[in-house]
Amino acid sequence: MWYAIVGEDVPDSLPKRLAVRADHLARLQVLQNQGRLLLAGPFPSVDAADPGSAGFSGSLIVADFDSLQAAQEWAAADPYVTTGVFRSTRVKPFKKVLPA
Repeated sequence: MWYAIVGEDVPDSLPKRLAVRADHLARLQVLQNQGRLLLAGPFPSVDAADPGSAGFSGSLIVADFDSLQAAQEWAAADPYVTTGVFRSTRVKPFKKVLPA
């Protein structure tokens, strides 16, 4: 089943994000290689594709896991969680409707 993982950043998270971004992306790449990643990306803090020094306010990941618990455990082990980039993380079941 698909699960949406929504992380909300701490204030001024950009330096922390940049420090562990490669590790975060490596974990997402594993999901993608397994065909389990629907989408992933950050929320810019300003209305721009490249927010520059304004950074990001959080991230969204939609991926396939065997259970809610498995999705929660995966999210809890993410570098953005373990290093304090995210102040909070929500994991919710997600039903993909479109595109078909």
